[in-house]
Amino acid sequence: MKIRSARIAMSAPTLVDAPDWDLSEFALIGRSNVGKSTLINLLSNQDGLAKVSATPGKTRLLNFFVMDEKWSLVDLPGYGFAKVAKSQQGLFTEAVADYLSQRVNLAFVFVLIDSRLTPQPIDLDFISWLSRTGKRFGLIFTKTDKQSPARTMANVGAIKAAVADVHPQPLPTFTSSSKSREGPREILGAIGEMLASGQ
Repeated sequence: MKIRSARIAMSAPTLVDAPDWDLSEFALIGRSNVGKSTLINLLSNQDGLAKVSATPGKTRLLNFFVMDEKWSLVDLPGYGFAKVAKSQQGLFTEAVADYLSQRVNLAFVFVLIDSRLTPQPIDLDFISWLSRTGKRFGLIFTKTDKQSPARTMANVGAIKAAVADVHPQPLPTFTSSSKSREGPREILGAIGEMLASGQ
């Protein structure tokens, strides 16, 4: 599957403000600065569709992108670090939790993990929480071009082993690199299969 048109539809501060439509939604979430905006631009083949920032915590809203006028990618605020008031951080966390646990349109969640890192407790804690929502999800290992293939394979293996302790069922996994443009074909292929099967 190849995306031919992409646009941002709206940004919502809470689940109540989310768009009222029948589009299937595929959410992206991960630690702040894990590369969500870069991946959105890579998938859509539009460099400026999602704003890329070197400052962690810039995504503060639920951002809904419409792809080919048929389905939606949803960019969720990153968990972990956000340079905002603690009162606002609480609202972000609640908005994300409400969206992930209650959104009827949500078809699948892609959890982005930095492939350069060894297993991080914050990622494992989030995956453990997400597994309890009953939502279907998979993992995307980002920034694979930032190190050797051997180091990437070692880290991915260690992370998958750690994830198995909190979510024993096998998860779909993907890798992504903006430099080599690795990942979009496999990720979009999986989305296409889910859309075709009505999942």
